[in-house]
Amino acid sequence: MFDIMNKRKRNNGIFSILFIFAMMLSMASCEDYLDKALESDISDEDVFGSYMSFQGFIEEMYHCIADPHRRLAGNWYYFAYFDDSTMANSPLLWDDGNYWDYQDQFLTGGVNTDNQTMTKQIWPLAWYAIRKANIALANLHLLKNADQSQRDAIEGQAYFFRGFFHLELMQYYGGLPYIDTLLVADEEIKVRRLNYKETALKVAKDLRKAADLLPLDWDGSTATAGHLTRGDNNLRASKIEALGYLGKNLLYAASPMMNESSGGTATYDQELCKQAAEAFAEAIKLSNESGKFKLEPWETRHRNFWVVSPNFDTRPGGTETIRHQMIYEKFYTKFTMGRVGILLVFPNSQNKVQVPTHNYVQNYGMSNGLPVDDPESGYDPQNPFVNRDPRFYVDIVVGGDPLITNGTDVLENRFARLHNGGSHKGGQGGSVTGYLHKKYNPLGHSTPNEGNWQNFQANHPRLRLADIYLMYAEAVLWGYGSPSSSVPGANLTALQAVNIIRNRAGMPDIHSKFLGSQQAFMEELIRERAVELAFEGLRWFDLRRWNVLGEMKYREKYALDYDSSDNGFTKFNYRERLLFTRPIEKKHNWVPFNVNDVSIYEDFPQNPGW
Repeated sequence: MFDIMNKRKRNNGIFSILFIFAMMLSMASCEDYLDKALESDISDEDVFGSYMSFQGFIEEMYHCIADPHRRLAGNWYYFAYFDDSTMANSPLLWDDGNYWDYQDQFLTGGVNTDNQTMTKQIWPLAWYAIRKANIALANLHLLKNADQSQRDAIEGQAYFFRGFFHLELMQYYGGLPYIDTLLVADEEIKVRRLNYKETALKVAKDLRKAADLLPLDWDGSTATAGHLTRGDNNLRASKIEALGYLGKNLLYAASPMMNESSGGTATYDQELCKQAAEAFAEAIKLSNESGKFKLEPWETRHRNFWVVSPNFDTRPGGTETIRHQMIYEKFYTKFTMGRVGILLVFPNSQNKVQVPTHNYVQNYGMSNGLPVDDPESGYDPQNPFVNRDPRFYVDIVVGGDPLITNGTDVLENRFARLHNGGSHKGGQGGSVTGYLHKKYNPLGHSTPNEGNWQNFQANHPRLRLADIYLMYAEAVLWGYGSPSSSVPGANLTALQAVNIIRNRAGMPDIHSKFLGSQQAFMEELIRERAVELAFEGLRWFDLRRWNVLGEMKYREKYALDYDSSDNGFTKFNYRERLLFTRPIEKKHNWVPFNVNDVSIYEDFPQNPGW
C-alpha cells in the first residue's frame, strides 16, 4: 500500500486538502493553522475563547462557497452555443460526454478564499471548509465569553458547513469519505469511501443538528449572536436554510439514481422521501409562521434575480431567496451578470452567452395550464408564442421582443431579429436556436434602459422557497403515495404545493388528467421545475437524480427556425432543427475523481466507467 504522507501525486484531490494543509500549514491546532510565529502570544483561548474571535474563524467558511455557474453543467444543459461558428467548432461544455474537460476550471483547481467568487474551485474549498468546521467543533469547549445564543450559533454554523460542503461534493461525485473528525497530520489516514446513502445520512445528522442550533432570524431580539451585525445578516446560515438543505440532501439520496447507486433499485426510497418531506414541511411552516421567508408576489418575483437599486442599497433575493450566491464586494453583481448566463443584450457587441434550446423552451406550457404537446392545449406550431405560461414572457426572448441596447445602436438592434436571415440569428454573433433569455435582466425595462447600469444588479439564487415547495411535493408524492397526500399534520398536499407556485404566476391548477397516478403527476412536476427554476443551475442535477439523463428527449438540442417578411415582426413557416445529440452513457451520472485520488488505496475507488 502506498505511503499516503510521501505520495507525490496528490495536487488536486481530497488528500491534497486534508494533508497539504495539515503538513504545510500544520492545522492540527488553531495556533498552527494561523501560522503562528514563535514569538507570538496568540493562544487557542485567544482565538476560540470569545464569540467575536470564534465567529471570525467561522466567517472564512462562507468565503468557501464557490459560484456554481463557473462552467457548471447545471446551466449549460439548458443551452446551445450562441452562434453557428462556435457551435460548429466545438460542442458546449460536457456535451461531448468528456467530463474530464474543464474540471480544473470549476471543480478541482487550487484553494482560493479571496473575495473573487469566480476564482473559487468547488472541490478544494469544500474540503478546506470541512477541515475548518472540524477544527471549530473540536475547540467549542474553549468558548467561554459567549451567551447561549452565541454558542449555539457557532456550533450550528460548524455543523451546517460540514454537512453543506459534503453535499456540495456529493452532487457531482456520489458517495464520499465522510470527514467528521479532526484529522492529524502525522497519522496515516485511509478513510473508506461510503455509498451515496451512507454519506447522505451523515450529512443529514449534521444538518439536523445545525437546524436545532441556528437562529431562525439572526436579526431577532433573542438571537444576540447577530446583534452587532443587525441588518447585514441575510447571508448567514439560518434554521430554515439548514432544514431546506436537510430536505434536499434526503430527497437527493431517495431519488432513483442515488438509490440505485447505493445498492437499491432505480426507484424512490420511500422512507427517505418521508424524512425529506418532513424537513421541507418544517421549513415551510417556520417560514409561514415567522414571515422570515415568503414567496414574492408575481409583480416582484424578479427580485429573486435582479433589482435596480441606486447605491446598492438593495440586493437581489427579495423575501424568497434563502441561500444567495455569496456577494463579497460592492460591484460583484454588476460585473458577473454574463457569468450567470445573463444576457445584457447589446447586439453586435462581445457580450454573447449561451442561448436556450427550443426543446427546453417547450417546457413552458399554455396559459390554460396544459403542456404544449397535450391535444387539448390549443398550441399551434405555426403560432407558437401566443397564450403561453406567463413565465415564458418574462424568461424568454423571441423575435420582435425589445432588447436593451447601449444607446448608440441603430434602430434595427432595438428589437430581436431572430428569424432566418435576421441580424440576431445564426451566422457569427447570432442566436443559433432562435431564442435569447432574460430571466436575470429586465429587457425593455425603462430604468436601466435609460442609462445607469451602475444601479442594476443580478444574482443567482442557490436555494429559494419556490424550490422548497416543489421538492416538498416530490418528496410527498413518492413518500406518501399520491398527489393528494401530505405530511401528517402539515395540511399541505403535494398538489397544493405545486399549485401555490403555479398560481403565483397566474397559471391554473394542474389539470385533473395528471392526478391519476404518481408518474403522470411526476411528469408535470418535472415540467414545472423546468419552468419555475429555469436557468438556476438545477437541471443537470435533476435529470441525473431522476435517472432520465440518457433519454433521447433530454439528449437532443433543437433550434426553432422561421421566416419573416418585415424584419422579424411577422413570423411564419416555423420548423424545428436538430443541432446536437449528447453521447450519454451510464457513467455520465457522476463526475470522475482525479486519478491521483483513486490511486492511493483500494477503499477510495473511481466512479464506474471512468
